[in-house]
Amino acid sequence: MSTPRQTQLWMYERMIRSRYMEEQLIPVYFQDKLPAFDMRKGPLPGEMHWSFGQEPVGAGVCACLGPDDVLTTAHRPHHIAIARDVNLKKLVAELLQRKSGLSEGRGGHMHLYDASVNFSCSSIVGESVAPTAGMAWAKKLRGEPGVAVTVIGEGAVNQGSWHEAMNMAVLWKVPFICVIEDNYYGVTVAKHESTSIARNSDRAPAYGCAGEYVEGNDADAIAEAMGRAVDRAKAGEGPTILEIQTARLMGHFAGDQGVYIPEQIKNEYFVDALPAYRERLLAGGSSEADIAALEESVKAEVKDAIDWALNEDHIEPEAALEKVFA
Repeated sequence: MSTPRQTQLWMYERMIRSRYMEEQLIPVYFQDKLPAFDMRKGPLPGEMHWSFGQEPVGAGVCACLGPDDVLTTAHRPHHIAIARDVNLKKLVAELLQRKSGLSEGRGGHMHLYDASVNFSCSSIVGESVAPTAGMAWAKKLRGEPGVAVTVIGEGAVNQGSWHEAMNMAVLWKVPFICVIEDNYYGVTVAKHESTSIARNSDRAPAYGCAGEYVEGNDADAIAEAMGRAVDRAKAGEGPTILEIQTARLMGHFAGDQGVYIPEQIKNEYFVDALPAYRERLLAGGSSEADIAALEESVKAEVKDAIDWALNEDHIEPEAALEKVFA
């Protein structure tokens, strides 16, 4: 089954939007933090988890979702949020702790929330699984359309809550899809050193649900597998465990040089999928001029969003005490 050209262009646009946003934010992030790295300083303080290399996951997953669907993810959220069409200006403003951000600057980069597109994320490893399965159950109980999807890392599957949630989601046959980004490393620990099975999707038969593993960090293959998972969920066949091979092209967080990663793993596993996807578009009939125009348009959009956010007002420190529920 081939991916329609319009869908390919839609996915490529969102992949490069995520890539360009992060590329343009790198100098903003490191401003005033060097030479002795101090993450407290600069216009973008705190920890930062870049999505470089994992953009095909966001694009392929979101290409199959509609407005009735719910999407949650974890602490590396930019590529997922952008593919879900979270407002770019408000997203950047949230990263920069500005009042005009998605949560008025209170959440930061690991706690993005946009109810208008049913999107949220959390910094806690594996936290999103049970609540998202609960959202799927609510949809089933209420007879509402749509599916509930969470995107987590392969390390999060080792949390006990993941197994509990999958058991109940399958038992009740809720329209839930668990997408696992297999980027081979949980912080500095390789998957084979922390997980007893090579592919988490192979756990699916133990729960009695469908499981697929998608190799190659290929947006088209991801979209096709995700489409099958959505079809199963909407047909009342219950959850799918969809594990996707992807590539964390930068360290776990900004400043992590990845010195613990062997060269062989880097060469075999950490390959940038965007240049090859661009070549696929050209080989399929898109012109160089059209692709270049799209890229320049997205770059300008990203620059405009960052420039706008940098000129917005910061949230006041005392606002941290507001909108808090005890």
